[in-house]
Amino acid sequence: MSFCLETYLHESENYQILISRSGFKECKKLIIDHSPEVIYVKAGEKILGVRIIGVPPIAIGINEEEGTVTLPYTKPCYGTAVVELPLDKNEIKNIRSLNIK
Repeated sequence: MSFCLETYLHESENYQILISRSGFKECKKLIIDHSPEVIYVKAGEKILGVRIIGVPPIAIGINEEEGTVTLPYTKPCYGTAVVELPLDKNEIKNIRSLNIK
């Protein structure tokens, strides 16, 4: 089964928005400061069913201990937010495989 971020955000309350209506720089700094592990992906990379938009390289935070991922999510007309959500180990592994650094 494939995870879809857009559907998850509409149907679940099991996530946290750390910042919203923000710029790419602020989101990147928050992810770096908030996450014990940070990987970087290319702009336009498809993660959890959506293309990640931003100034490359784009930071994605991973907290293995809590089983969460922190990522920027841009929605037209609403700006960019940083969302932290729980994921299973396989999804985290898939995201780690996209690391460019």
